[in-house]
Amino acid sequence: MNPIIAAALWVLLTTAGLVVSAFPRRFELWLGPLLGRLFLLVDARRRAVAQDNIRHCLPELDADGRQRLLRENYDHYGILALELLHLFSPIPGHYRRYAERIVVFDNFDVWEAAHAKGKGTLLITGHFANWEAAGLIGARGVPIIMATRRLKPEWLNRKVVAERHSLNGETVYGKRILPLMLKHLKEGHCVGFVFDQYAPPPMGVPATFFGVKVDTQGAVGMLAQRTGAAIVLAGQRRDQDGFIHVVFEPELRLTGEQLSDPAAATEVLAARIESLIRANPAQWLWIHRRFKHVVWPGDTPA
Repeated sequence: MNPIIAAALWVLLTTAGLVVSAFPRRFELWLGPLLGRLFLLVDARRRAVAQDNIRHCLPELDADGRQRLLRENYDHYGILALELLHLFSPIPGHYRRYAERIVVFDNFDVWEAAHAKGKGTLLITGHFANWEAAGLIGARGVPIIMATRRLKPEWLNRKVVAERHSLNGETVYGKRILPLMLKHLKEGHCVGFVFDQYAPPPMGVPATFFGVKVDTQGAVGMLAQRTGAAIVLAGQRRDQDGFIHVVFEPELRLTGEQLSDPAAATEVLAARIESLIRANPAQWLWIHRRFKHVVWPGDTPA
């Protein structure tokens, strides 16, 4: 990125982070949907991606239903944008205090039982509500590393990584992260995957997601097999009062055959992620280009 643009972005986000630091939560919940409706009007490219994804994934919705979901989805993005801006607050310790104030863990006993086995835990989540909320598990005393992508410009990556570190979380990326994950799990810690991202080969394997095969992170089954780590899914949802609930599901127990076959394990996990999206579609990231290189039934290949 051009250094001048990177510097301007730093000024913009740092200033915005300082401003939102003073916002009461109720004000964020009021302002966010207004910003979302503005994004809906001006963000033609991402709006088209969201419309296309919704049309293909939820064919049971009629035109009015799709438009209603799109509006609700952009209301969510407006609130999410304000939440993420807190990452850039220049006030020391602000982001952790903010996150601890708005994040609630549901079914935490499920997590505790899985972690108590002492073989590490694989936390599987997706782009639900505010996905950064799942990282707060690190603040509960369990070191977590999350597999993600390096952000640009570099200062942006450093800032986000530092705020995750303030919650006892680390970020890993690149092609040689599996040894780090194995080590972390064998030490009894947690490895997290945002599982609904597009993952190209060789890390990704084709898995059925909303009725089509799409490349999906394929390492979870192998990691569980080699370490004995428990697999726990967590979905996030934002309630009407603004609390973000991280909802832990019962430990997912895969068969030996599924664990030994990356594609089989990934199919199970992709199906569970899809079910969480269907349960709360307004708070998923429909603007994400999840379905790269997919030809939907009835569509003509590009």
